[in-house]
Amino acid sequence: MRVPRLPARFPYGAPTWPRGVPRPRAEGRTGVNYDTSWARRYPVRLVRAAVLDGVTRPLVHAVASPTMEGLDRLEAMTGPAIFAANHASHIDTPLLLTALPERIRHRTAIAAAADTFFDKEWKAALSAFGIGAIPIERVRVSPQSTRLGSELIKDGWNLVIFPEGGRSPDGWGRSHRAGAAYLAQRTGAPVVPVHLDGTRRIQKKGAKGIRPSSTRVSFGQPLHPDDGEDTRTFAARVERAIAVLADEEAVGFWQARRRASAGTTPTLVGPAAPRWRRTWALGEGKRRTGGPRRWPRTSRS
Repeated sequence: MRVPRLPARFPYGAPTWPRGVPRPRAEGRTGVNYDTSWARRYPVRLVRAAVLDGVTRPLVHAVASPTMEGLDRLEAMTGPAIFAANHASHIDTPLLLTALPERIRHRTAIAAAADTFFDKEWKAALSAFGIGAIPIERVRVSPQSTRLGSELIKDGWNLVIFPEGGRSPDGWGRSHRAGAAYLAQRTGAPVVPVHLDGTRRIQKKGAKGIRPSSTRVSFGQPLHPDDGEDTRTFAARVERAIAVLADEEAVGFWQARRRASAGTTPTLVGPAAPRWRRTWALGEGKRRTGGPRRWPRTSRS
């Protein structure tokens, strides 16, 4: 006669749950709930530094041929900073990370989209290990993400944030969200504006292949919020600073500074127009000069 096996009872098995009492939803191990603390332990950091300097950096230089501008503006920095950059390609993250001076590079975390880089456990582990990524929510302000970012900065870590919330769909920038500005006000860390030029030529959003091209990484002067300046105003000032860096690449330092003083720096957001006109105005493959350009006429113009 076969005797049925009874389930092990607590404490040797799982405890029973009272009938009629709803079970709380278990916290997931992906998305913003993914624990990245293991990726900041010294042995992991040591391996990541070796991969970053010995593998990632040579590959980025071979594919992107970067020119760095404004590194002297980082020399006086003694504490952690928030690097805020425009975002047009997946190559932006390794390019910016490898462009940072060594003393900053190996103590830097990347704020990455929780719904893209942390949606699966294997992707989350790869992102946390490979680039020191931490999960953030793009569609709303997450107290958990904000708390983690603040704790890292207070612990001496630098943070890279793409305030546009994602890669550009058409080459033009998008209005900045206030996450970087909010963290700066909360922690006292400066925001360093960064402009990345040429990465869309290598791999734009939706493209599967990679086409090597030259790029430029421009670092601006570290910015602090003024007394009484609110978060949105400071975020807009950081956005303008990135636009000035882009203008410097297009028309030269002095002309760009004159336009910045006059408040005539071309916006990175581009014209409010249909997509085909925005693409035409951008001039893919060519540098924007920011000067006036005639719109092509159509039958409805």
